[in-house]
Amino acid sequence: MSEATSLQVNPPRLDPVRLQQVAASVYQSIGVPQSDAALAADTLVQADLWGHQSHGLLRLGWYYARLKSGAMKAVTHTSLPVDAGAICVMDGHDGIGQVITRQAVDQAVTRAKLHGVGVVSIRNSNHFGTCMYYTRIAAEQGCVMLLMSNAGPNMAPWGGLKKKIGTNPWSIAVPGGAYGPIVMDMANSGVARGKIYLANNRNETIPSHWAVDAAGQPTTDPKAALEGFILPMAGHKGYVMGVMVDILSGVLSGSQFLDRVHGPYDPVNRSGAGHLMVALNVAAFQPLTEFHQRIDQYIRSLKDVPLAAGHEQVFYPGELEKKADAENRAAGLLLPADTLADVVRVAREAGVDSALGI
Repeated sequence: MSEATSLQVNPPRLDPVRLQQVAASVYQSIGVPQSDAALAADTLVQADLWGHQSHGLLRLGWYYARLKSGAMKAVTHTSLPVDAGAICVMDGHDGIGQVITRQAVDQAVTRAKLHGVGVVSIRNSNHFGTCMYYTRIAAEQGCVMLLMSNAGPNMAPWGGLKKKIGTNPWSIAVPGGAYGPIVMDMANSGVARGKIYLANNRNETIPSHWAVDAAGQPTTDPKAALEGFILPMAGHKGYVMGVMVDILSGVLSGSQFLDRVHGPYDPVNRSGAGHLMVALNVAAFQPLTEFHQRIDQYIRSLKDVPLAAGHEQVFYPGELEKKADAENRAAGLLLPADTLADVVRVAREAGVDSALGI
């Protein structure tokens, strides 16, 4: 039995700490400083722990290829071409998106604590993984945070047949009391492009409402979907949302926009991605303890409704991820066979021990 076949028949549960170490070693092998490598690896493993496998270790090979080509710089240097009290513009100089965005969180929270609000507009960045990884950090420090980003094009303007708009994500995280942060993370599309890649890797079909082929016809073939166009959420409303996120992320920051942005699956072209981050210091509005009490009341009331058929409970935004994280940390991560095989491939190419306990 081949290694790939064995992984498909007997998929192992893997230690997330070990996975993070392997991914970090891959980054370090190509010149990423140790602390930056640990952060970038953690964002990937955390996405898998939350159940967002479209943004997890599936992407390690993509990032590695971009670092190898120089499209994304291994050593991240940021600057502040605009530094104006509550507002700053950060230039990432084509560094690692996760590192740039994590630095931006500190800038936004620090400014929010001083001014009540902190706004960071980010140019010349790269794909940074899941938005909620960063908004949660701010929420845990007593700030409401909004983060949005543009992305490489895979959607057509409403009524058109040419890729112009990315599946541009945005997240809002709110400090919570007993329940922890309340977190929204979504894109303007009906589905993340990574989920279609995942289906393609697994040789699975996709729902017909996820995408259309190059001729604009509905398709259940993920390969045809990747060659065609991902559909916006809620029809034209998702298209409009995508445009506005692109303007606020790319145009406002002085970064790239529309089809000038290149995604993480492009191994050779600089990304030009832009982001917008806004932090609100809750204590500037009301005492944080009072806010926590009100949020707890809100969640209890949200859950105190009759259940619809087929539902075990009402989940607040971010609760499913919290539940998945606890379960996966206890039992170990179960990665798709193709994702695991690719992690092993990349680790070996990088000269990193990839045994992973398999």
